[in-house]
Amino acid sequence: MKIAPSLLSCDFSKMGEEIRRMDKAGADWMHLDVMDGHFVPNITFGAPVIKWVRSYTDKPFDVHLMISDPLRYIDDFADAGADIITFHVECDADIDATIDKIKSRGIQAGLVIKPNTPAEAVFPYLDKLSLVLVMTVEPGFGGQSFMADMLPKVSAIRRECERRGISLLIEADGGIGEGTIQQAADAGVDVCVAGTAVFKAPDAAKAIAALQAVH
Repeated sequence: MKIAPSLLSCDFSKMGEEIRRMDKAGADWMHLDVMDGHFVPNITFGAPVIKWVRSYTDKPFDVHLMISDPLRYIDDFADAGADIITFHVECDADIDATIDKIKSRGIQAGLVIKPNTPAEAVFPYLDKLSLVLVMTVEPGFGGQSFMADMLPKVSAIRRECERRGISLLIEADGGIGEGTIQQAADAGVDVCVAGTAVFKAPDAAKAIAALQAVH
């Protein structure tokens, strides 16, 4: 299991140091939640902040755009150092054009689905993606409880990929910790975003290792 600590749970005043701490603790990716206050009812940070903290690690930057018009900002996040850009199928932008723009910058493209969106919403785009992110909480705020009833969507996406011979990663985000990660793994999740479970742990390295050991 790959573990991507969510910077939404870090101390924003020390974001660079927090990234370095997660890197040393063994994190696989860094998950950066970008929220615009419109698509979701919260505002976090944008491309300039990501650019400033990019130098603190060589680990992949997994940038999750919770914004209404992601197509407009792809170049900004590419220039800031994103390795993976995921955006919501529910957004206002043209989905195919946004995927194509991300890939034109040499970045892996992923689609995200909210809890109320069916798995089938991403099926038309699977052959163009590197990743599908299934939200296991309502997007917008950290520290929410894991929604196990989202996991059948993971299984449905995995079955469809296998049926069509498509290889991609499935990521889960929201409420992931030692008590919930096995359920995600059993459903077919490859990458788990973990926030408070790692940032608030007494020993981040032990917490990350315990999550990574799940299969």
